Amino acid sequence: MRLTTRHAANLGLLTAVSIVLTRMFGFVINVAGVSGLRISFGEIPIMLAGVLFGPAGGALTGLAADLVGYMLNPFGGPYFPGFTLSAALTGLIPGLILFNKRRSLSLWQIGAVVLLTDLITGVLLNTLWLTIIMKKGFFVLLPMRVLARVVTVPIYAVAIFLINRAYHSYRRGASD
Repeated sequence: MRLTTRHAANLGLLTAVSIVLTRMFGFVINVAGVSGLRISFGEIPIMLAGVLFGPAGGALTGLAADLVGYMLNPFGGPYFPGFTLSAALTGLIPGLILFNKRRSLSLWQIGAVVLLTDLITGVLLNTLWLTIIMKKGFFVLLPMRVLARVVTVPIYAVAIFLINRAYHSYRRGASD
C-alpha cells in the first residue's frame, strides 16, 4: 500500500471513529453481577479501512485504534497485547479478502467476511485473551460472546455494505 496524505487522513478519521464508537459509545452488559460482555461498534471502521484501503490500511487502523483508544480510556483493565493483535487482524482479514473487489461487493460477500473475521477475532481470539486475563474457562465465556455476535454481525455487514457503496458512488461522481 502506498500511503498518501489522503489515505493517511482517511485512516486517521476511521481510527478516530473506531475509538469513539468503542470507548465512548460501547456498553457493558452485566451477567450474574459481573461485567460479562462489552458491545460496541468500533470494529466497523476498522473493517471498512481494510475494505477501502487494503489489508495494510485495515491493520494499521486496528492497531492505532486499540493503542490510542487504550491510552484514552482503558476501561479499568491492564493493557494486553492480544487485543491489539485482534484489532489489527480485524482490519487485515477483510482487506485481504475484499480489497480487490471493493467496487462491486454484495451484501452477502461482505456479510460472509464480517462473519469470518468476527469468528476469528471476536469469538475465538478475544475469548482466549479474556480467558487468560480473567482466569475463567474458555467455554464459560464463549456462550455470551457468541450471543453478542448474533446481534452485531448483521449490523456490521449492513453498515459496511452501505458505507462502501456510498463511498464508491461518491468517488465515481467526484471523478466525473
